[in-house]
Amino acid sequence: MTATRSEKPVNGHAHPGKSRALVDPTDPTRSASRRSTRGDDGKPPPAAARIVDMAREQYRFVTSTDGRPYAVALDGPNIALPLRGKAGVRQRLARQFADAYPGEVASQSALADAMTVLEGIAEDTDPVPVHLRVGRDPSGAVVVDLGSTDGRAVVVSGLGWDVVDRAPVLFRRSGAMAPMPPPVLDGDGLAKLHALLNMDQPTFRQLVAWLVAGWIPDIPHPVLVCKGEQGTGKSKAAEMAVNVIDPSPAARRSPPRDEKAWSRQAFSSWALCLDNVSTIPPWLSDTLCKAVTGDGVVDRALYTDDDVVVLTFRRVLAMTTIDAGALAGDLAERVLMLDLQLIDSERRRSEEELDATFAAVRPAVLGALFDVLACVLAVLPSVRLESMPRMADFARVLAAVDQSQGWNTLGDYLATSANVATDAMEGDLFAMAIAHLVDQVGTWQGTAGQLLEALPAPLVRPPNWPKDATRASGRVKRLAPLLRSIGITVDDTQRSRDRHRHRLLTLSHAPDEEESASAPDQAALWPDTGPDRGQRDPA
Repeated sequence: MTATRSEKPVNGHAHPGKSRALVDPTDPTRSASRRSTRGDDGKPPPAAARIVDMAREQYRFVTSTDGRPYAVALDGPNIALPLRGKAGVRQRLARQFADAYPGEVASQSALADAMTVLEGIAEDTDPVPVHLRVGRDPSGAVVVDLGSTDGRAVVVSGLGWDVVDRAPVLFRRSGAMAPMPPPVLDGDGLAKLHALLNMDQPTFRQLVAWLVAGWIPDIPHPVLVCKGEQGTGKSKAAEMAVNVIDPSPAARRSPPRDEKAWSRQAFSSWALCLDNVSTIPPWLSDTLCKAVTGDGVVDRALYTDDDVVVLTFRRVLAMTTIDAGALAGDLAERVLMLDLQLIDSERRRSEEELDATFAAVRPAVLGALFDVLACVLAVLPSVRLESMPRMADFARVLAAVDQSQGWNTLGDYLATSANVATDAMEGDLFAMAIAHLVDQVGTWQGTAGQLLEALPAPLVRPPNWPKDATRASGRVKRLAPLLRSIGITVDDTQRSRDRHRHRLLTLSHAPDEEESASAPDQAALWPDTGPDRGQRDPA
């Protein structure tokens, strides 16, 4: 299938507000009319009232699904503007007020009162979706905000893609966003992108599939991990990938120091790249996992003392690292690992040259990727998988890419995922100790405290080695996906038969029809305490 670009409006979308004449707040006639409007005492209305009147003539007011008020121009781009802040309508209205009423400047108190009224107007409406960079229109087409001042967007469906003058869905902007160039039709766009990246063909095709999936807003996206030693160009590759999906003046960022910092980054960008990640603390691993499938953060609402807002993030993430062992078990199951090779000194190019070349080819790259996305959207509803891996929605996109392009990205992704799990295991001494124990005894059962005693502690304990039974139990649960990937099952549903009813951990190899009957017995872990205390479960 070949996607085509059409100049016709998508879905017959009209341009709301184009037939409505907008009153210019700086028009001298309008200003004189306002100045002549006076109360019974001959004084003009309060400044706050005039600001509200000015705002209602130019904007409609809505509330997003996360409870934030926005203003949308009646005659202009379909962009949701915050009421407050540097990019908000408050600053615009203050300037317009000064222009409309010469010699008078709105006070901070008047502006604050006006914003309170406008927030009340917004809250009186039903919540509406407000999208960041990507969204879906009512027909199911994918809409990508170009980020330009004129509000143009790309609408992609199974029939092709089109650049429209006004987005059919409501978008918001942030200071972390940069404009995207309009895509162009060029049959060599993918080859031009490949020429900038240090990847073999199977790896590059996986990257293309990840880029295409990054514009599908309602599925989980695996974390793109560019792995390699120094000099492999992993940071530049990750930066280019993010700047294709969601350009930003700061595409590469340091890992956040806490959840608050993460929520600020995620609120302002659809795609982010965490650069040079060496270690991942447990809270960040959990946060990145939730960002893949949908992360909810409860925070105090701005300008209030007791109200809260819930921010839900599903983001497209990229990360660069040297050591895949930094990935925790649950995060390791949610990554797409791309291994980059060392660049020869003869082939190495300066960053300035790469940036200039990337800027020159980006319109063609976008056009080629939107072609692939249109093909994927056409076949995706009919894609069925024989077995569903952890990232099932992304796997379906890979299968759709393979069906439409004749590639094998799904098979390569599944093979790479198995290697990632092995690498993550080798980077976790506690997980390796558990695997060695099960290899020795076949099946092991006992409490978390007894597991700590059974495992030989390393001479120098790593920071993530459990210090007590409670932490050991939690670590085993977190490692369960990794252990399962190498054939070790974890069961914590049983309890000891003594009066204390301790929770038992059962570690064993996955059932094997040929060897299950010959599994060795494990020596008793509980002493014979008599009939009143009971016995442990037999191994």
